[in-house]
Amino acid sequence: MERMITNRRITKSDALNIFLKEDLHKLGRMAMEVRWRMHPERKVTFLVDRNINYTNICISQCKFCAFYRSRGDSDAYVISMEELFRKIDETVSLGGTGILMQGGLHPELPVSFYENLIREIKKRYPALHIHALSPPEIIHISRISGMKVIDVLMMLKQAGLDSIPGGGAEILSDRVRRIISPRKIKTEEWIEVMREAHRIGIPTSATMMFGTVENAEEIIEHLDLIRNLQDETGGFISFIPWSYQPGGTKLGGLSATGIEYLRILAISRIYLDNLVNIQASWVTQGTKMAQMALLFGANDFGSIMLEENVVAATGVRNRTTVEEVVRLIRDANFIPVQRTHLYAPVRVF
Repeated sequence: MERMITNRRITKSDALNIFLKEDLHKLGRMAMEVRWRMHPERKVTFLVDRNINYTNICISQCKFCAFYRSRGDSDAYVISMEELFRKIDETVSLGGTGILMQGGLHPELPVSFYENLIREIKKRYPALHIHALSPPEIIHISRISGMKVIDVLMMLKQAGLDSIPGGGAEILSDRVRRIISPRKIKTEEWIEVMREAHRIGIPTSATMMFGTVENAEEIIEHLDLIRNLQDETGGFISFIPWSYQPGGTKLGGLSATGIEYLRILAISRIYLDNLVNIQASWVTQGTKMAQMALLFGANDFGSIMLEENVVAATGVRNRTTVEEVVRLIRDANFIPVQRTHLYAPVRVF
C-alpha cells in the first residue's frame, strides 16, 4: 500500500501477495488510488461501435469457444460486402464512430481478402475507425499468405487499419494455452505481433480472459508481460480483463464470480501503472457489475457494442444502450463521456 501511494512500482511478488491476501475492499481502495492519480477528473468514458465477425469458420477450435464452426457446417459463413455495409450503415446511423472486426482463422482466405475488406470500408466510410484483426488472425494471415508479420501489418495499415484489438491473449502462459487453445499462437507470438504493430505506429488494446485453468501466478505473469511491453513501446491504449463463459464450450467449467472479477480488475489497475485506460466488461459481467467496476479502478465502461456474437454463443446475452450506460455512470457519481477508439471525447453528457 505504502509503495503504491508513494508512486513506487510494485513487483510481481508484491502483486501476488496483494492479490492473494488483501481484503476485497482494501484492494478496491488501492486500485482507486491509482485510478485517481491517472484520471483526477470524475469522468468515465464509453464507446459506441459494433463487433462485426467477418467469418465464424475457424481451424483453431479453442476449447473455450462456442462461436467457431467448420467449413461444412450449415451455419458457417463468410460475410458479404452487402451485409458488412448494412451493418456499418446502421452503426453510423446510431452514432457509432468505429467498428471492431474479428473472425475465425479461416483456412483459405488470403491476405488480399483482408486488405480489400479494410480498403473498401475506408473508401466508403473514411471517418470510421477500424479496430480489427487480433494477433492470432495476423499470424494466421501471414502463414496462409507466406508473408512476414511485419509485411502483413504494413499492408493492412496502408489499406486503412487504424488499431488492433487484444483478442487471442486469453492468459499469456504457454501452459494454459496448451490446455485451452493448443492450436493457437504461443505467448511470445502474441507479444511479437503487438511489438511490431506498435513499432510501425498501430496502437492496440490488450486483454485477459481469466477463469479457465490458470493460477494466480499466471495472472500476474500475464500483467507483467503487458507492463513490460508497454514500457518498451507505449503502444497499448487500454486493458480489458474479462471472464470466461463456459456455456456450449468443450472446456466447460464454471463462470468466475463477481468477487473474482473485481479482484482481478483491481490488481490489473494497480499493476499496470503505465497503461492509462482500464475497461469494465459488462458483456460478461452484466451492467451492474460493470458499474461496480468503476469503484475498483476502471475508468472506462467499454463499448455499447451494437452487436456481439462470440460471448452470446455461450448463452450469455447481456445488452445495453447509451441511455443505460449514461445513467449507470451518473449513478456511480461520475461524468459520462462518449469517446472514440483512441479515447478522444465525442460528447459529454
